[in-house]
Amino acid sequence: MRFFISFLFTLFCISWALAQEGDKFTKPLNKKAPTEKKDTVKDIPSEIQEAPAKHHPGFDPQRRPTVVSEDTTDIDEGELSVVEVTEEVRVDSSWIKIAEYYSVWDSRNVDPYGIDPKDFDDSVEIQLYDETQSQLWALPLTHTKVNSNFGSRGYRWHYGTDLDLNTGDTIRAAFDGIVRIVRYEAGGWGYFVLLRHYNGLETLYGHMSKQLVEVGQLVKAGDIIGLGGSTGRSSGPHLHYEVRYQGNAFNSDVLYDYMGEKLRQQYFYLLPQHFSYIGQKKSAMVRRLVYYRVRRGDTLGGIASRHGTTVSKLMKLNHLRSKTIRAGQRLRVR
Repeated sequence: MRFFISFLFTLFCISWALAQEGDKFTKPLNKKAPTEKKDTVKDIPSEIQEAPAKHHPGFDPQRRPTVVSEDTTDIDEGELSVVEVTEEVRVDSSWIKIAEYYSVWDSRNVDPYGIDPKDFDDSVEIQLYDETQSQLWALPLTHTKVNSNFGSRGYRWHYGTDLDLNTGDTIRAAFDGIVRIVRYEAGGWGYFVLLRHYNGLETLYGHMSKQLVEVGQLVKAGDIIGLGGSTGRSSGPHLHYEVRYQGNAFNSDVLYDYMGEKLRQQYFYLLPQHFSYIGQKKSAMVRRLVYYRVRRGDTLGGIASRHGTTVSKLMKLNHLRSKTIRAGQRLRVR
């Protein structure tokens, strides 16, 4: 009997233990909802709490400038933007500025600055080249024979110097800088390139047969930028070469001895007198022509009387051989 009671007690204990073990898999876990942690950097070392400043890339002539913003969705339309472009070189432990561009970047318009040269009343010292910074100069052509000078062309002004060349001759950058415009103008420069230089000047090269650079490209003095031609408004192969300051052209003869194929000096002083031609430009000739439409019953005498002229003048103005006129005829009366 004792054995039987002990057996039942043992069986009960085993059953109870198995039941408790099974509860571990059947009862849902009762976890607390996670509390929102506050941002903290208490455990983060102080030296990595702040992202390090970007390292300045420095001056690399082969590096495509990232500070120039171009709208690549329609590169032909170009873009006008206000930018500050500074190139620096690291000397010892310091960054030294070697070049600073204009604050306006426009890859479409030759003169986006809107500066009236008649307001220029100061002198500006321009260092054309600097051998210590490896910023040199070069002639735009191997030989610089002048075909036509800067100055008046009758009813219009010629803003550049025309240099003789043969189609296909290489055209070179005059100074170190960056390509601002590569375009085509049918009624003027044809295929042309405009460069912006470290020295503050801009140079324009017109009537090319082929352009070999692109907007935003850095160039060194002497780099080939295109081939000579006679595109646009041109009567024969030549290079139309302009030098500009803040969008306004001035006579490049003050910089170059074209016959001697050299620069006149390293330092050039730009003066108000270099823009004095602005007041010398001739105004375009304008005339006013008046026409009369002949009505039924009109005579030359009556028309002449009403317009304060004579029959002979009317016949001469309109190349008439007789006094016979017809309704609807258009006659010039002044």
